Amino acid sequence: MPLQFYDTRRRKKVAFEPLEPGKVKLYTCGPTVYNDAHIGNFRTYMFEDLLRRTLKYLGYEVTQVMNITDIDDKTIRAAKTGGISLEQVTAPIVERFFNDLDTLKIERVEVYPHATKHISEMIDIIKTLIEKGIAYPAENNIYFSIEKFAEYGKLSGMNLEKLERGVRIDADEYEEKESFRDFALWKGWTEDDGEVGWDSPWGRGRPGWHIECSAMSMKYLGETFDIHTGGVDNIFPHHENEIAQSCAATGKEFVRYWLHSAHLQVEGEKMSKSLGNFFTLRELIDKGYSARAIRYVLIGTHYKMGVNFSNESFGAAQASLERLDTLRLAAEKSLGDGSVRPELTEQIGKWSVSFKEGLENDLNISAALAALFELVSAGNRLATAVAFNLAEGEAVLAVWRQFDKALGFLFWDDLPTEIIELVRERTRAKEGRDFSRADAIRAELAANGYQIKDGKLGVDVTWSTGASSGSGWVGK
Repeated sequence: MPLQFYDTRRRKKVAFEPLEPGKVKLYTCGPTVYNDAHIGNFRTYMFEDLLRRTLKYLGYEVTQVMNITDIDDKTIRAAKTGGISLEQVTAPIVERFFNDLDTLKIERVEVYPHATKHISEMIDIIKTLIEKGIAYPAENNIYFSIEKFAEYGKLSGMNLEKLERGVRIDADEYEEKESFRDFALWKGWTEDDGEVGWDSPWGRGRPGWHIECSAMSMKYLGETFDIHTGGVDNIFPHHENEIAQSCAATGKEFVRYWLHSAHLQVEGEKMSKSLGNFFTLRELIDKGYSARAIRYVLIGTHYKMGVNFSNESFGAAQASLERLDTLRLAAEKSLGDGSVRPELTEQIGKWSVSFKEGLENDLNISAALAALFELVSAGNRLATAVAFNLAEGEAVLAVWRQFDKALGFLFWDDLPTEIIELVRERTRAKEGRDFSRADAIRAELAANGYQIKDGKLGVDVTWSTGASSGSGWVGK
């Protein structure tokens, strides 16, 4: 099956053909670092991680860029209020963001450009747009004239003729614009900006939000690249504006495929601070949720469908993970010589094909997981009848390693050896009914920042030691 994606612009599923055979250039909208990323943000980052991992699993060489937006009204306000630099506001948040990525085993991408480091590239694009008569100055600001770009609205389906003044299409509210529809490319300095600002041909100021992504994506991926992703809330106006300014500046197609993920809900409701269901990853882990289970929940629903983040979903995720671990444990405990049973070879081959075809079909994770669990059922049945020998165990682990290139939750043992030994010692103490020793080990682990949660087949371990945080799993 050829790889297919649902392209937002074309509004249908289409075959994927990269500009350069075997190589994919991918841009993903990253965090605006005025505050820690919340779990809804990680729904999008997890979809993008599945996309990246799937492309690599299918044999593509991936070059991915994720921007760090460190110029924003809120970061500027925080810097001015606190009497500190913009970097002092954003640097700790960026560090925590990367720690969260590692905790969830979201792969690091090739380039994380900061907006503050690419002002000159943004200015160059704005100059070009002014020279072409598509952008214009008004007082200290520079605006993009939407009426000069005939293709505007093709991504979102927005009909600008039906928009009336007062309808919010952007965050730029300046009366001097030629049209209320136009958006800011450059914002002139005001007292509200404090010490934040850069010199430009139009005076001191700062870039608009949209121009940042155009400048950084084209610098590292070229004027035309393969895939651009984000959440559905990015479609309009952000991605629509990116297309307009990029295509108008270069005269070329900007992006060939647009992919967007649906929102996350918590207990069936939209996530919001007022409802008290607005969580960061660290808050969820502090509440006792396993990072491995969080990854499973966020990745386990098709990216175009909303995810309901609930206690029930975590319970189901934990049960699913324990079921997956049964086959892995049987393979890891394999002993003795022998050949691989033909039926096991047949089952591995059959469900490996189904797994791959599921992901090739617009990242159909439901089909891929269905194939995975069919293999679990068949493998556990065979292992129960006759324990795996070493050859069979390695055959199972080999396909598990292949699947985990895309999934990232089948292997989770990244704990220090001494911690693993303590957890196993506690398990043996419990099995021997030496509960005082088991409790003492739990207390020792907790004192060192490691929290444990027992499952049917092993123990989930989460940690936060100040320098790092994450999670692991220790089988019985």
